[in-house]
Amino acid sequence: MGVKIAFTGTGYIAQIHARAVQNLPGIEPVAVVNHRPDSMATFAAEFGIPRRYATVEALLRDGGVDALSVNTPNYLHASQTIAALEAGVPVMVEKPMAMNAEEAGAMMAASERTGALLMVAHCWRFDPEVLWLREQVTAGRLGRIVRTKGYGVHVRWGPSGWFTQQRYAGGGAIADVGIHALDTARFLLGDPQPVSVYARIGTHYTPTGTDYDVDDTGIIIVNWNNDASSYLEAGWWQPHADGPLASTQIYGTRGFGQVFPTYLDLMSEDRTASRRIESGFSLRREPHTPQRLYDTQMAYFLDCVRSGQTPKPGGWEGWVNMRVVDAAYESARTGQMIAL
Repeated sequence: MGVKIAFTGTGYIAQIHARAVQNLPGIEPVAVVNHRPDSMATFAAEFGIPRRYATVEALLRDGGVDALSVNTPNYLHASQTIAALEAGVPVMVEKPMAMNAEEAGAMMAASERTGALLMVAHCWRFDPEVLWLREQVTAGRLGRIVRTKGYGVHVRWGPSGWFTQQRYAGGGAIADVGIHALDTARFLLGDPQPVSVYARIGTHYTPTGTDYDVDDTGIIIVNWNNDASSYLEAGWWQPHADGPLASTQIYGTRGFGQVFPTYLDLMSEDRTASRRIESGFSLRREPHTPQRLYDTQMAYFLDCVRSGQTPKPGGWEGWVNMRVVDAAYESARTGQMIAL
């Protein structure tokens, strides 16, 4: 069946998701929601969208929508998502899921109460290289996983506007790009539950004259209930990063694996030598987050809408990530490890 989809927000990520819809057969973009009429008119014209609304509530009153893609600033995620779910409309909400775990829990509860599907757009779960490494871990080729290292870092650049204001974003680099490193590690580990979190977070690289009141630097250590630990770096405007966004290294008892570049190094029985296993993926010469990544994610969401299958990553995965983010900020504030 054809699916009629609406969008909230008209910025960069909303355009990416709208383009994904254009690239998929049998999907009809029918409406857009935004508080800026000029931006909304431009977005509607570019993507052939006939209906425009100032609020989600007005959209839902008119009906005729089978799914909603939420792409607004973080402080609107919970209210817009819950309104749609209460109207029985499935939602894919951009990361981070919400401002905090409490809001994420309310979103998850609304989905459970109404039966409307909720997906969180943790896009790296749909990347073919990440999926390849996940298969190697699942097959046991690396043995028991001991630890991971991951990166959610922008080198020599960072966002502006609402991203840099706590009241709109909830957090800075940790919430914006650190969550990519966090979710990729969780996915590769099989979605374990966090046991404790320790973090150091600060604002050290903000360009002169920039009005930030959020973090631009973070280091997080997460201990999981499968006895693995993850070391995560997050940042904007950093002078260096050891890997591109969502790059993750995995250390197992039988060897090492990583994504971006993607390969395995398997240890010999006596641990004195290793054998490199190539993934077959070449180094990316295109943008690190290609459009096809979002096309695959959107196709999965819409397949779930058609079939009624519970999406993964769904509300549960997004809520767990927000618990870790909340604990990281609390740890940085108190200087203490936070038990979960």
